[in-house]
Amino acid sequence: MNLHITGVIIRREYLNKVKKKSFLITTFVVPVLFAAICLLPSLIMFATKEEAKKVAVVDASGIVATTLDNSATLSFVNCDSLGAEYVKSNLETLCLDAVLVVSGLNEETRSVDADIYSLKPLGVEMAENIGNRINKAVEAYRVESYGIEGLETIMRDVKSDVKLHSYTLDEEGRENVSESEVYMVVSMLLGIIIYMFIALFGGMVMSSVIEEKSSRVVEVLVSSVKATELMFGKIIGIALVALTQFLLWIVLTVAIVGVVGAVSGERLTAGADPTELVQQMGVSASQAETITAAAEPGEMSVILSTLGNLPVGRILVCFLIYFLCGYVLYASLYAAIGSAVDNEGDTQQLQMPVTIPLLIGFFIAFYTFKAPESAVSFWGSLIPFTSPIVMLARLPFGVPVWEVAVSVALLLVTTVVFAWLSAKIYKVGILMFGKKSTWKDLWKWLKQN
Repeated sequence: MNLHITGVIIRREYLNKVKKKSFLITTFVVPVLFAAICLLPSLIMFATKEEAKKVAVVDASGIVATTLDNSATLSFVNCDSLGAEYVKSNLETLCLDAVLVVSGLNEETRSVDADIYSLKPLGVEMAENIGNRINKAVEAYRVESYGIEGLETIMRDVKSDVKLHSYTLDEEGRENVSESEVYMVVSMLLGIIIYMFIALFGGMVMSSVIEEKSSRVVEVLVSSVKATELMFGKIIGIALVALTQFLLWIVLTVAIVGVVGAVSGERLTAGADPTELVQQMGVSASQAETITAAAEPGEMSVILSTLGNLPVGRILVCFLIYFLCGYVLYASLYAAIGSAVDNEGDTQQLQMPVTIPLLIGFFIAFYTFKAPESAVSFWGSLIPFTSPIVMLARLPFGVPVWEVAVSVALLLVTTVVFAWLSAKIYKVGILMFGKKSTWKDLWKWLKQN
């Protein structure tokens, strides 16, 4: 194989792809979508915040109304003197949004019944908020009814909120902070990224081969260069396109999220109460108070420490190795499939056996963060057709060097063998026209070369 000619093909393939409108569009549109995925939940959460409601309270029990404090979204008006029926009939006249009717106290159950009537349906969050306040009032009454001095303080003191801190010990016995949730996120991201790029750009190789074959351009190219040079030049050229696009996606996504977050974040959080912000995420008032109290400044340092203890250099090196080998393995198979058909509609039958191992690896990777040392994860990280995805998902949890070495060795050997076999199919299939090829035909092409 002539390296100079292969280099020319790589350059042609790279420039041909990056100059296309589709490349430019996806390069700039995808980061916007990624940024939207990051930012939209927060923006929607604050945009859909309920307007402040004014609620009348008619409390026959005498234990609820006194505990209902006003907040940014709820204000309460005691209307015991007007009566429930009058208030219900004159909500609009009294400029009220709803009326909360609390029954008399049931001495047997030491509880109350509560109903709320409104002109328009209340949001789930607001209804839950009011319900939680009523429950807290009843709980306070029950505690007081025992007549034990300081019982409320005692019950508050006995509640436990122990935070389990995780550490891993290295070979020298040093303790390193390690939060499993951080490892889980890193594991999932690595698995998703490698799967997306192998599937996306491996399919791009197949589409490119089919396009050149159907337009008969390949006949002119093969008359000047060897079929193997054309195939590997195409594979490497598209790999460079993939890396270029990936880097641009990262830079643009980070830039967009940073700018939009800086501009909108100040407006959204300015003057907002932390408990109110947490409540906007859909949790109850009591849960919001607990979460806000538990959110210590040290939590971020724990996350940063965990990230700092990750073997980043090893992960990056392994990412490049598994990405390149996994990509070449699957891209060569996709190139062979593309050479055997005249249009993409005929690829389904041949493509299925190639796609299934990739999907299996993706599913195992999602299971891996739960049990990185399980037999399924172990063998999934060694078998070459799934190891590019599964091993990367295991790496944040720590994998012995010998396992990585064996996995990489098996993947390299498999990549070389299948790239060679794919090249043999490609040399014959690229010049076959007018017939829908089968696996039997591919086997014949392998034997005749």
